[in-house]
Amino acid sequence: MSLAFDADVALPEAADLHRRLADASPAEVIATALATVGRDRLAVVSSFGTESAVLLKIVADVDPAIPVVFLDTGWLFQETLDYRDTLTRRLGLRDVRTVSPDSERLAATDPERDLWYSDADACCRIRKVEPLARALAPFAGWINGRKRFQGGARAAIPVVEADGARLKFNPLAAVSADELAAIFKLADLPPHPLAASGFASVGCMPCTSRAQPGEDARTGRWRGRGKTECGIHTIATS
Repeated sequence: MSLAFDADVALPEAADLHRRLADASPAEVIATALATVGRDRLAVVSSFGTESAVLLKIVADVDPAIPVVFLDTGWLFQETLDYRDTLTRRLGLRDVRTVSPDSERLAATDPERDLWYSDADACCRIRKVEPLARALAPFAGWINGRKRFQGGARAAIPVVEADGARLKFNPLAAVSADELAAIFKLADLPPHPLAASGFASVGCMPCTSRAQPGEDARTGRWRGRGKTECGIHTIATS
């Protein structure tokens, strides 16, 4: 049975689920999310980036009909859009929902499409944070692919946390880079088309660069801007 959550309920519920699932496998976390929230109130948010295939494979193995929300910011590489289509077919995902920024908001705030240069945080807000908040409005819980080994603000993420009035599930939180690579290889998952060109983490075109040897994967995101997150994981979506 699906449960309705509000901010007063989500926090203790998340803490309890985190304790229960701290050592659970990613598949067990996703299955518990499904049982707790219900398929009609649960969404997976995926960038279809370089590491996304692993989470989507596990989701598909648990239930390929769980809705998957994909943000098309208007600045994505064509290779990412193609990869979305490839993985959707390959994994048999049944409900991939592509959401976009509000066109009127873009026309008023970013008419020259140069906001990414003058104010990257504002650009992320109108192209990612606001569209995702609208897309998640019907849901009581969501799943994402953050991992602790990515460092920064992600180094201590729990398996389950409260995101405003929602439950937020991080099934890959404790997975290591080596374990991720092993799952990728074992499942024979296709790589993101840009991975072979040195893109270790892929976001929007203007704010993504290749990672240099020895750099962390996400160093190529917003390089030199003192920015490490777009905002969807640091601003409550409720």
